Amino acid sequence: MLVLSRKQDEKIIIGDNISLMVISIQGDKVRLGIEAPKNVSIHRQEVYEAIKRKECETEEESTTDV
Repeated sequence: MLVLSRKQDEKIIIGDNISLMVISIQGDKVRLGIEAPKNVSIHRQEVYEAIKRKECETEEESTTDV
């Protein structure tokens, strides 16, 4: 894992077309702005895990229906 320090309004560039910017820091919360192509999906980890869990359940249901 690469660990970087950034201050408010500073960016991190990922590849040629994704950038992360620290929008604000308030106490223990950091707000990030993410610029990426529309075909790149961006989710919080808990949302991503819920999506994957739902996909897995749907896949299991479709294989048991056959």
